[in-house]
Amino acid sequence: MTSPVYVALDTIDLDRAKAIAARVKTHVGGLKLGLEFFAANGPAGIREMAALGLPIFLDLKLHDIPNTVAKAVQALRPLDPAILTVHAAGGRAMLEDAKAAAPSGTKVVAVTVLTSLDDKDLSAVGVQGGAHAQVVRLTELARAAGLDGIVCSGAEVAAARKAWPEGFFVVPGVRPADGQSADQKRVVTPRQALDAGASILVVGRPITQADDPDLAARAIAATL
Repeated sequence: MTSPVYVALDTIDLDRAKAIAARVKTHVGGLKLGLEFFAANGPAGIREMAALGLPIFLDLKLHDIPNTVAKAVQALRPLDPAILTVHAAGGRAMLEDAKAAAPSGTKVVAVTVLTSLDDKDLSAVGVQGGAHAQVVRLTELARAAGLDGIVCSGAEVAAARKAWPEGFFVVPGVRPADGQSADQKRVVTPRQALDAGASILVVGRPITQADDPDLAARAIAATL
């Protein structure tokens, strides 16, 4: 069975990313490469990482007018990522255009509420009702727009799956029971996230900053 854990390689250092990926590749299901990595290494860096043989989760969180996002997704088509993120807050037309522009094999998933935000943060930008209500709202929007799934914290994934039983749910901000939350505010353990309905789990620092990344990845896999 393929591991549901995607390791987040949030670094600008291509060689470091490749070294970590090579060490953990037999105990993770894929590689998540985000804005930091992409800004430094571009499409060529993504291709080098893909050559290691694991699915690529391209986490760029695209958010712009529909035409701009559609053209950006078209430009990314040659990379053929397994998963690509856009922001649900971009609205239905943007979500529809992003999905239409993506390769048929790419899951386009909508970021709902970042795991670095809590209810107070949301209120400060005009979102009332808290994270839970906002995630459910945006889950329903992503489903109506024809996307494949969403990104949400483990605290909301059960409610999101209830609203969209057949959806694909990406849960970041996952930390082992003995891990540090760092800048994440809404965190759960890998086992809790899976039990609540996660399809895949994104784990970064607990693996990448461990003394032995492979051992850390195996320890997380053992809890699943």
